[in-house]
Amino acid sequence: MQTDEASPVFQDNVGFEDILRSTPCFLSVQDRDLRIVAMNEYFVETFGDARGRYCYEVYKQCESKCPECPVEQTFLDGQKHSMEQLVSLPDGSEIPIMAYTAPVYGPDNQIEAVVEISADITPVKRLEAKLRESRERFRLLFEEVPCYISVQDRELRIVQTNRSFKEDFGDYVGASCFEVYKHRGEPCLKCPVAATFQDGKRHYSEEVVTSLDGRQIHTLVSTAPIKNAEGEIEQVMEMSTNISQIRELQGQLTNLGLLVGSISHGVKGLLTGLDGGMYLLSTGMEKNKPERVQKGWKMIRRNVEHIRSVVLDLLYIAKEREPHFEPVSLKELATVIVEMLEKRAEDLEIDFQIDLADDVGTCEVDSKSMKESLLNILDNAFDACRVDERKDSHFVRFSLTSEEDDAVFRIQDNGMGMDRETREKVFSLFFSSKGVEGTGLGLFTANKVIEKHRGVIEVDSEPGKGTSFTIRIPKVRDQGTQA
Repeated sequence: MQTDEASPVFQDNVGFEDILRSTPCFLSVQDRDLRIVAMNEYFVETFGDARGRYCYEVYKQCESKCPECPVEQTFLDGQKHSMEQLVSLPDGSEIPIMAYTAPVYGPDNQIEAVVEISADITPVKRLEAKLRESRERFRLLFEEVPCYISVQDRELRIVQTNRSFKEDFGDYVGASCFEVYKHRGEPCLKCPVAATFQDGKRHYSEEVVTSLDGRQIHTLVSTAPIKNAEGEIEQVMEMSTNISQIRELQGQLTNLGLLVGSISHGVKGLLTGLDGGMYLLSTGMEKNKPERVQKGWKMIRRNVEHIRSVVLDLLYIAKEREPHFEPVSLKELATVIVEMLEKRAEDLEIDFQIDLADDVGTCEVDSKSMKESLLNILDNAFDACRVDERKDSHFVRFSLTSEEDDAVFRIQDNGMGMDRETREKVFSLFFSSKGVEGTGLGLFTANKVIEKHRGVIEVDSEPGKGTSFTIRIPKVRDQGTQA
């Protein structure tokens, strides 16, 4: 390509050169020393007549060549190159450019010069900045929204999660949602994500899921399709809101209603007994019959005590009633429980094995609620054996030992056992694996009582092999933690 000695721009003798001269980007031709030998009008308008000057002097206002120079690379390998750079304008400001280079061959097929075309990409950078800002806002919204969000593919594999999800369920990208949420080996029967993939609509459901630390979390789930440019559903977003506190409140109210309904006939009988006692007391005083007065007074006292017990149970469910702690011999407490269950074990033909250590001593507990809690767990063990028809014989083992600072009750059976999903829900309100036979209150209440005693219940179970409950109660109560 020839240049006009009298002009810093291309000769006006070819239409193609007219196009290059008026191109709205910086166009220059450079020799092997990186000196500018020709340029277009836009270049001259911006940087002035730079013919004979080094490109790095004009573009970067520096005295040495750039570490990575696309023009030099083209001279070396004869290939086209491109590079994004910042260049300095004469007024000292900087603009981003995208530089493209191409070789210019002479008659001997040797590279004589390199053409460099640089486009001002400031508008592109502004758009990129806005795009980054929008993406950052979306990321913050996605990450910080106070609910669990996961994005799943058609195989129900998790491909993305937000911060709340990771904190409560772990970072399990690639795992199946039913494995992470419910520890199941297969999809749920009614899956809102699968339904959205099928019909493309939003779906809603309420689920109970299990966190990393074993907590049961009630969630309100909604799903929405994520479509590609062709309108095809590629992924589904599942948003789950934690409504455990709402369900806990509803559970307390429901539990209260159930309890009131279940004791209504009992209260009626107690009131009838009070009427009978008052009648005996009244007539005995009128007829001066002390034995009749004494009998009536005993009836009144007995029925008042029953009413008091019922009211306390009602308050325990309706309100977080603090236990009445008092020193209790744990072996004597366990012995009373054994005596209450021996007849049932005999009727069910279950081998009731007892192992109560003598050195456990006393412990400050609410004897009534603790006794009821242990009875509930033992009843559950007997029921697990009763409904298990796969074995010829069954046993329930009840033991009491002392381990360091804890009193440890263990209740083991070789009944039907539980899978992992059932184990994780066994202490949930109204959850029962007994069908219509269970109310879902026994183990829930037992767990609450143990928690009030600052104790813990550990469950180990396997389907078909049986279940083991381990109840640990601190023998020394921390006075600072009790009301």
